[in-house]
Amino acid sequence: MKKAIRVAVTGAAGNIGYALLWRIANGECFGADQPVILSLLEVTPVLPKLEGTVMELVDSALPLLAGVDTSDDAARAFDGADAVFLVGSRPRSADMTRADLVAANGPIFVGQGRALNRANASVKVLTVGNPCNTNTLIAAHYASDIPKTQFTAMTRLDQNRAEGMLAQSRGVPVREVKEIVVWGNHGETMHPDTTWATLGGRPVNEQFDLSWLQGAFVKDVAQRGKYVIQARGASSAASAASAAIDHMRDWALGSGGKLVSMGVVSSGQYGIPAGLVFSMPCRCEGGAYKVVEGLETDAFAKAKIAENVEALQGERAAVANLLA
Repeated sequence: MKKAIRVAVTGAAGNIGYALLWRIANGECFGADQPVILSLLEVTPVLPKLEGTVMELVDSALPLLAGVDTSDDAARAFDGADAVFLVGSRPRSADMTRADLVAANGPIFVGQGRALNRANASVKVLTVGNPCNTNTLIAAHYASDIPKTQFTAMTRLDQNRAEGMLAQSRGVPVREVKEIVVWGNHGETMHPDTTWATLGGRPVNEQFDLSWLQGAFVKDVAQRGKYVIQARGASSAASAASAAIDHMRDWALGSGGKLVSMGVVSSGQYGIPAGLVFSMPCRCEGGAYKVVEGLETDAFAKAKIAENVEALQGERAAVANLLA
């Protein structure tokens, strides 16, 4: 049996955390032969609720679960971590703009970024809590001992939504849909690009009307989280946890040659300003990701990329005082 790895999860008592922990602990994320120690972070008032989750984990008798620690101290929770899921963040209230949400969450990720310096230098950090691109930017800024390449934001939920919706529209299994790329921000401007996508081995753009793919489809993917809230009275939790597992599994174990969408710190690819955390097409191998460069983008995609650059620059401006 391999040596256990330490996996930290923030906001661990929340709905996404509850949907996430068992899948990490049963081998779906890091492999069926990889023991894990869960290091769970919560705010102090929620620690009693978290203890109930720990009891359930113990009662599940999971063979790969080598231990569970809980804490309200980020430095303790991240100490020696090999992977971190930054799930916890302040939710958006009805009267908040996105800029308000960015500003409200910024200080949380300042503290967590500093605490991440206690993790291993090779730690894989995935930000799930929204606004995840800019939260990633802040955490990476303050975790000065960790390479920026080890920080990612989750746009895999958008990719999964796009794949699922296309598969459902044709009544086929989602495995038939491949190579959708999500550009930009995990927000209303994000762009699910079908330029290289196939369904049943044939190009998606030859099977659907282009005006729909660049219109209603883009809007429906971007608004899917709102539709879920309207239908079930609560935000996406199980699907967000599933996307987090997919993202981290491919990063850790490889994406098998397929394109996957990851929010990463730009180094200027596709004309995206260096330093922005931007979703781009990646492939993963050997525990690392690489942005796939040289893909030809059409005028519509270029315009959407520019729109996302503007949106993320605006978010960065809203927390400029934290990045000085």
